[in-house]
Amino acid sequence: MQATNDKSFRRLGATGPRVFPLALGCMGMSGMYGQADEAESLRTIHTAIEAGVTLLDTGDFYGMGHNELLVGRALREMGSAAREKVMISVKFGALRGPDGSWLGFDGRPAAVKNSLAHSLTRLGVDYIDIYRPARLDGAVPIEETVGAVAEMVSAGYVRHVALSEVGVETARRAKTVTPICDVQLEYGLASRGIEGRILPGLREMGIGVTAYGVLSRGLLSGSVPQAKGDFRARLPRFTGENLAKNQALATALKELAAARNLTAVQMAIAWVLAKGEDIVPLIGSRTQAQINEALGALDVRLSKEEISKLEIAVPASEIAGTRYDSHQMAMLDSEK
Repeated sequence: MQATNDKSFRRLGATGPRVFPLALGCMGMSGMYGQADEAESLRTIHTAIEAGVTLLDTGDFYGMGHNELLVGRALREMGSAAREKVMISVKFGALRGPDGSWLGFDGRPAAVKNSLAHSLTRLGVDYIDIYRPARLDGAVPIEETVGAVAEMVSAGYVRHVALSEVGVETARRAKTVTPICDVQLEYGLASRGIEGRILPGLREMGIGVTAYGVLSRGLLSGSVPQAKGDFRARLPRFTGENLAKNQALATALKELAAARNLTAVQMAIAWVLAKGEDIVPLIGSRTQAQINEALGALDVRLSKEEISKLEIAVPASEIAGTRYDSHQMAMLDSEK
């Protein structure tokens, strides 16, 4: 029996919208991996939408607002019809200084509404389809944070409430206040931590997953930090001996993919697609070539044997280094 990956839409949880099986993550278009080509970023967004992608993911702190302005411009350039068929997911709450430094997180109800007002303006839209706190604010009960978003749903400014990087108990508490369509979590061949407790718990509650880091920020595709400002240069998986060990695993993936006439990118995405219809991979393409390569994964069918072989060749337990540095790892409710 084969796991099927067709181009039929997937639903984000029991209460969320139906979306194309791949979503476009726009973070990398606003400086996180070094300077990006804005014209190429716009063309990439257009290419994704024209190919059928219906979900764009951004954050109000990506480039200190630059990313939202970019997404808004891309949609305007395509005309009003694009806004009607494309959904925008926005993460909010991270605080940054003018030098780009990270200052913490604010999940207070007043801050939620303030952040939303600015996002609506930067995006140039009347409502945001999916609105989610980027992290759990340890000083504010999650019920208060999502309660404020729920008020904005009632007011017509938001369509769906979602979460990011939280554990099962936090998601369960949030769900007592308002329906939660999905939780955004890092998930891929190199990052399988959610399989033990979080993924089964979310499925029990009817909450979907939008999976980022499918390629472990390019680690599995052979990409390494080169550009000035590429934040991966500070990530444990990309430094020192860890990088060399991880590159050996990336080579193993590449060889398995080549045997199927696929790229490592397509094989890694196909693996996530095969893990459940309630998971939507969030692909951080920055160029038209990258998004077209990723879309090729939708035509891949992986058998159970192939899935097993992939997991043996790239065992998550052998990935060297945590996905963030120790300070950021300590902030993740999903890691507690």
